Amino acid sequence: MTRTFAATLTAVLLCTAPTWAQEDAAPDMTPEQMAEMEAYMTAGTPGEAHEALAMTAGSYELTVRSWNDPAGEPMESSGTATRTMALDGRVLVEDVSSSMMGMPYTGHGMTGYDNVTGKYWSTWNDSMSTSIMVSEGTCDDDHVCTFTGSWNDPITGGLITSRMTSRWTSETTELFEMFGPGKDGEEVKMMEIEYRKQ
Repeated sequence: MTRTFAATLTAVLLCTAPTWAQEDAAPDMTPEQMAEMEAYMTAGTPGEAHEALAMTAGSYELTVRSWNDPAGEPMESSGTATRTMALDGRVLVEDVSSSMMGMPYTGHGMTGYDNVTGKYWSTWNDSMSTSIMVSEGTCDDDHVCTFTGSWNDPITGGLITSRMTSRWTSETTELFEMFGPGKDGEEVKMMEIEYRKQ
């Protein structure tokens, strides 16, 4: 659907809405316009992937471990997370409260499934950055998910790309792991978060 058509259709819908209520009929559209409308409605309808996301909604207790040195001991902190569905079951919203490096930390993420691409997507913002991390990934039948995402490095100004996985180790426990480039360019584990559903 082109932007011009979308704008025209929106205008038609707004102008004819009262008439629809009286006549109980949609305005005439060409077969091409009807096909475009059907494609958009199909793309915008939540399905099984969105239902799977909705099953993870709830309140969680967190254990967060992060590594500055992959060979060293991790820093550990606790926190909470709340997951809710938004946009009529289309998007999972997550809000995290924890601490990092001795400072209060809050984070906000969204996760969805794009019916058009057949892939999951995710965004993340937090109180230690003014940037955004955007990720894309897939999940298998056992709900083991792998995402790849990137964000702006405040030191170099370039992009850092990381790989993230999540899997349920029990009916109430999810393990999130994050990997990134080490000093020699090899992949190292940066963080893990254990989510315990309450």
